Amino acid sequence: MLWQDRAKPFSLAFNLALAAIIAAPSLVSAQAPSETAPLRGPLGLPSDQGVPGDPKIELLPPTEKDPAKPPPSFWEKNPPYRSIPKLGNLPVLPSGPGNYSLRDWWEGNYREAPPKFPYPRFAVMPFDFYDVNFNYLDSPSNQEHDWSDCLHRIHLGDNWLLSSGGEVRYMYMNFNSFALSGKDDDKNLLRTRVYGDLWFRDRFRVFVEFLDAQSYGNVLPPQVTDVDHSDLMNAFIDVKIADIADKPTYLRVGRQTVYLGSQRLLGQLDWVNTNRTFQGARAFRQGEKFDVDMFYLQPVIPNATKFDWVDTQQTLSGLWTTYRPQKGHFIDVYDMVSRNRNETSKLGLNTGSFDLNTLGARYLGNKDETFYWDFEAMFQTGQQGSAHNILAQAATAGLGWHWKDAPLNPTVWAYFDYASGDHNPGAGRSTTFNQLFPFGHYYLGWLDLVGRQNIIDPNLHLYLYPTNWTTIWIQYHHFWLANANDALYNAAGNPILRDPTGRAGRDVGDEFDFTVNFTLSKHTN
Repeated sequence: MLWQDRAKPFSLAFNLALAAIIAAPSLVSAQAPSETAPLRGPLGLPSDQGVPGDPKIELLPPTEKDPAKPPPSFWEKNPPYRSIPKLGNLPVLPSGPGNYSLRDWWEGNYREAPPKFPYPRFAVMPFDFYDVNFNYLDSPSNQEHDWSDCLHRIHLGDNWLLSSGGEVRYMYMNFNSFALSGKDDDKNLLRTRVYGDLWFRDRFRVFVEFLDAQSYGNVLPPQVTDVDHSDLMNAFIDVKIADIADKPTYLRVGRQTVYLGSQRLLGQLDWVNTNRTFQGARAFRQGEKFDVDMFYLQPVIPNATKFDWVDTQQTLSGLWTTYRPQKGHFIDVYDMVSRNRNETSKLGLNTGSFDLNTLGARYLGNKDETFYWDFEAMFQTGQQGSAHNILAQAATAGLGWHWKDAPLNPTVWAYFDYASGDHNPGAGRSTTFNQLFPFGHYYLGWLDLVGRQNIIDPNLHLYLYPTNWTTIWIQYHHFWLANANDALYNAAGNPILRDPTGRAGRDVGDEFDFTVNFTLSKHTN
């Protein structure tokens, strides 16, 4: 149960994905321009962020300026917020007249369009509170109000703006043979997050987010990601350092969650009780069509008894660019360097001590909001230990279809995911792909038994909406190893099963996931 302060509302797959990305410009030019007005995403700006439950709010078509109407105030359009790319296997959410929560249905609140939810209509969030946009509350024409408006957009004089909010989440989890260990587990997880966000116009920002994660009634000892008593998940400052082509450029310094592109390699970890955060510096420029991010980060390790601090043996740096040629189209090109000086091994495999360079590109788009595609290619080089070169690859190819006028508003996706493994681990060249820091519990099954390493996964996704406030998400995965001598790696990238002889074969198994999400009110999923 989730409560939030929601005010208003290898080669084949690799080559296919790479070819599709290279063909992106021609595909974009073949796409007819949309005749519909732009849509507002979960951040309130024209955005195409797509996860289960994201809003799709129609804007009125542009009209001629009324000379008698005063221009919008500074705070109606500021501070600026990012337009976040869609995740993969996205649904197309219901829009138009109807009830958008159980409370709407109970009270007979029939809306002409979805309310201005600044959060997705789904319990697992793919973005953080610092990207949630309540700018619409400063519009004189705003007609949507909520009891929690007082928490947001608090003006302290003419130049300062304060916002606050948070989340309380409870999960009961029962496992049969937890992580294939043969041992059962049972636990209750409680997480509390509270944030404060202070802006000086659009020039300077301080954002602080508190997190407390608890675990009760465990049969097995709690995992590292289950418990974190009273710590900071975000604590950073943003300073505006330039305007480039009339768009702001910021420097962010401090503790921060980071998520970019499809989040297959760098994303949120919202499902776990402690989430994931980094410490370091990030410079970013955000525009109408083109964004650039540069960063130097170190992962923060949860500690149940002490203040969390960074793993000083790991660094992640990179350059990430996103181009949006038109509505609903995202082209990412990126280069990341990961260094790990931890000497770690498991099941006879070296899982640490590497210098790794990851090059990648992605193209996500659609035609007429009916036919969708998602292609991503990732290529890794570097050195493992002192003697082994790294040459690995991963790719994703997906096609989707949305039936606009069909009952239940169905969307279906067919994907093929591939990540290379190593035929002879520990000898010669290392060819096991490293998944880095992905958005967990989203792409490769909700059992969390499979990570994007040494794996082949053809998978299907079906989204249905019996009501505007009910999401049904059905997944099917068939897993097998890319190389039988390498291990099965879990969602955290750790090897959990391995037959060094390869005689156990490559077949891992099938997974079906059935997820139902109810939007009870603007504040509760």
